[in-house]
Amino acid sequence: MEQARRARNVAVFLFEQVEPLDFAGPFEVFLSGSNEGQDFNVYTVAANNCPVKALGGLSINPAYTIADCPKPDILVIPGGWGSRKEMNNDTITNWIRGISNDIEVILSVCTGALILAKANLLDGLKVTTNRLAIHELREIVPASTEIVEAARYVDNGKIILSAGVSAGMDAALYVIEKLLGIDRAIEAATIMEYDWRRD
Repeated sequence: MEQARRARNVAVFLFEQVEPLDFAGPFEVFLSGSNEGQDFNVYTVAANNCPVKALGGLSINPAYTIADCPKPDILVIPGGWGSRKEMNNDTITNWIRGISNDIEVILSVCTGALILAKANLLDGLKVTTNRLAIHELREIVPASTEIVEAARYVDNGKIILSAGVSAGMDAALYVIEKLLGIDRAIEAATIMEYDWRRD
């Protein structure tokens, strides 16, 4: 009998002034698609163990720090105004770059793409971000990077990037489809009563 696969670790990264739905949306998607925790172990991680203040003053206590979190199989990098500061935080970008080779999927939401760009992970890829931040992304990606402005999300294999806010939920459902099949993704969307846009 084939041994059951352990649940994939899904690390949702948090930082000051993160957009709430950018992290909470994918968190809920992977939770809803986890088959009651059997397929995804979803947790939050931040640079340190201090409470993180998201946009609007929402305070979140990260479950782990980048120094002690379980090894991620899937890493979610959300966006928000704070991404403009954190993209220049070497501690964060070095950590992302350092673990990137061992990760199955990296999903950026909205301006999380800016952080991935500064981590030097977008060379030669197709990328997207929030429509209002396309110009910011264009300023920092290599010439070999193709910006796809109209896409809800783009898949480069390991690295998947989505447009703004709710597009991150669509992309997270796409990741579930990619890893566990369309039926599981549809089931997760149904649990959330979410109208999944697959384009």
